[in-house]
Amino acid sequence: MEAIVKRNNFTPIVNSFFDDFLSKDLMDWSGKNFSSIGSNLPSVNLKETDKKIEVELAAPGLKKEDFKIQIDNNMLSISSEKEEEKEEKRKKDNYYRKEFNYQSFTRAFSLPDYADENNVTANYKDGILRVEIAKKEGTNNKITKTIAVK
Repeated sequence: MEAIVKRNNFTPIVNSFFDDFLSKDLMDWSGKNFSSIGSNLPSVNLKETDKKIEVELAAPGLKKEDFKIQIDNNMLSISSEKEEEKEEKRKKDNYYRKEFNYQSFTRAFSLPDYADENNVTANYKDGILRVEIAKKEGTNNKITKTIAVK
């Protein structure tokens, strides 16, 4: 059973601030801390089949023209920059509002030697960017290594 505690209006704000600050692991760069501070690093799914490597990147609200996809030295780079400006004026109310919004991200992935850099397709639908990289034919795609635990 919980006790009922009467608080003033200021206490919950202070408690919430300190709880948020103390509960964050400042050295954790895995991404889970970024959502609360407004970062827009999109989530990615990676999948490899017998014939291709698939990358799915969740980026709702963008257009296909907003993406830049490059492959250089077996490095796949997906980036986007989007800048918006909204302006609203009403002379009769003496009202003026101007807002700026800027979003950018870059995600980079090291590709295996058997990725065919000349056979890449990308499409964007329903907020998901899908990039498919074919595998080179006749190459040994699977490298199996056994690591001994000491």
